Amino acid sequence: MGCVFTSPVTDYMIYVQTGDRRNAGTDANVKIIMHDEDGDASEPITLDNYFRNDFERGCLDTFHVPASKIKGLQRMSRIVRIELWRDKAWVASDWYVDKIVVENRVTNATFVFPIFRWIKSDYHYQIKHLDTSLPQYEDYPQQRKMELEDKRKTYQLTQKVPNGPAQVKSMPSDEQFSFDYKWDILSMKAKLIATSVLVKLMASGDWDSVDTLTNVYTESTFHKPRGADRWRNDLYFGLQRVASLNHSLIELVTSIPDKFPVTDDLLKPLLEGLTIKDAIDQKRLFMCDLKVMEGLPVRDGFTLCVPMSLFFVDKKDQLRPIAIQLYQEPGEDNPIFTPTDPSLTWALVKMWYNNADASYHQAVTHLGMTHLLMEGVTVATHRNLSQSHPIFKVLAPHFLYLIAINSRGLEVLVSDGGWVDKTMNYGNAGLFELIRRAFGSWRMEVEGTLPEDLKRRGLDDLNVLPCYHFRNDAILLYDAIKKYAKAYVDLYYPTEENLIEDEEIQSWVQELVKERSMNDGGVGILGVPGNGKLMNNEQLVQIITSIIYTCSISHASTNFPQYEEYAFPPNYPGLMRGSPPKSKTVEITQRDILDCLPDRPTTLDIMIVTKILSAKGTKSIGDFEVQYIFDPQARDIVDTFRKDLKEISRKIKERNLHRNPPYEYLDPDIIPNSISI
Repeated sequence: MGCVFTSPVTDYMIYVQTGDRRNAGTDANVKIIMHDEDGDASEPITLDNYFRNDFERGCLDTFHVPASKIKGLQRMSRIVRIELWRDKAWVASDWYVDKIVVENRVTNATFVFPIFRWIKSDYHYQIKHLDTSLPQYEDYPQQRKMELEDKRKTYQLTQKVPNGPAQVKSMPSDEQFSFDYKWDILSMKAKLIATSVLVKLMASGDWDSVDTLTNVYTESTFHKPRGADRWRNDLYFGLQRVASLNHSLIELVTSIPDKFPVTDDLLKPLLEGLTIKDAIDQKRLFMCDLKVMEGLPVRDGFTLCVPMSLFFVDKKDQLRPIAIQLYQEPGEDNPIFTPTDPSLTWALVKMWYNNADASYHQAVTHLGMTHLLMEGVTVATHRNLSQSHPIFKVLAPHFLYLIAINSRGLEVLVSDGGWVDKTMNYGNAGLFELIRRAFGSWRMEVEGTLPEDLKRRGLDDLNVLPCYHFRNDAILLYDAIKKYAKAYVDLYYPTEENLIEDEEIQSWVQELVKERSMNDGGVGILGVPGNGKLMNNEQLVQIITSIIYTCSISHASTNFPQYEEYAFPPNYPGLMRGSPPKSKTVEITQRDILDCLPDRPTTLDIMIVTKILSAKGTKSIGDFEVQYIFDPQARDIVDTFRKDLKEISRKIKERNLHRNPPYEYLDPDIIPNSISI
């Protein structure tokens, strides 16, 4: 804590934690009344330490309670409620309070009053011990209603992109970063440039050889990315489908589509003596199909493939690429390439595939279905759930800084002429069109529910595709989150009637499914369990699990590998110049590959931004920056969750001893609580 002020010890001590937010501190006069379980109350107590500047942003202040003020209280009773108010004296009178703790120095009992709200002037706030209740059991419904009405004015939904996701209309001041310098992308970029010797190598021009590019990564600021030594390796290309940043496209093949006319003769050297039918029957054949990208707008002078790829699990349980078709319709100018083609031809084809895959990753897997999807959920949660609601308390840590990073990221990276416009083939227009398409088909109960998504893709059996590191680790985390969510929901909803009668939670899910629009719309999520009306705990558990999983596991797995994959352009090129090969017979040279790569300044820009995006900025999952949960029974549930995460971390570390390379992105020690970068 930033500062701690203490006072002489007496029968009662009051500890006030002012929030770490912009303008959170106050110079106003603050008073409090303590109410005990016997219905008795203290005198009004002025919270003031003489000759100290109390209630500064981020500070903990301690106040002793004069004996004259507590005559009405039974000294052995529990403090069950506080009454808190301030005046509007002085210019700086706004005040945001995190919590107030009352300590009985006779019994050593402490009573916690979570506040997490702005304290208006001249309004007497009634805050109960632990401040956790469903709305139908609220003792002060008018106060709760007033606070929700205020939040609805601050948190408003809109569509900033026509037919796009729901976002916040304007960023509330509460969502700003506490320390801007940590999160200023432009400043961080400037600092990296100033401290890097690479800048002189990136002044202008194209690359003269792959070796020259590889030798750039010699300093600690920009270490050699993992993909730099493996970009032509087929096993690494296969691993990128199952243990990298775009891990949820691959599907089990049950039949080969007509548009991908591979034959036994073509694949004979690659199937270890099997026919295509044999490989399908043995569940050893897999496919990625980027058909959703058909017809996307691209930048002038650039091309974007719409590829399909076929993969085979060999006898060593390694995933190998065996065929790539760069466009959807077969033809003489769209042949099926295989590893038996000339080495540089096959390398260039894989680069064009990864260029399309990178486009899908950035638009859908990363920005669309984590950042932007969860922004709408965050806004709807603030609009409909009181800070006293137990479901708000369990979700709030996973929304930390999400709106702020979205605002800053869209402004810097996805603005006209910004990073996406400079470093990706489709630019902003293609990115937003792909996001719109994704929002038209993504369903919470399928794509947003890991076991169902795996089942949809034929990968729910852990014996199928055993090298699928993402699935093998993510399912442990999903199950732990679901266990956590179930225990928490069951604690506060012991009967279905409790859930059905909860007006706040019902209005919340209604807004999650309500159609998006520019004005007075909802979040517009498809496939929300209950479809806007919750009837049982299982539906709510599934929603909470999906949200926490998306904000933590899903985002971490798709965000933090970015530098390792993108920073060496031949490995995972976000930008490709020229045109993809249209023939298997035209000789490809190293010069052809170099001509497709981004130039030196663009490469540096890719390195810098992916370095920033890959940096973890907040605490690990379960270790919350702000603790909203104080109910002892709920705290026990959180502690169990943390123990489960610790065991999962141990198990994943053990697995990584036998993986080459290790898959570290889903170790709970690495995963942040929220989408904060």
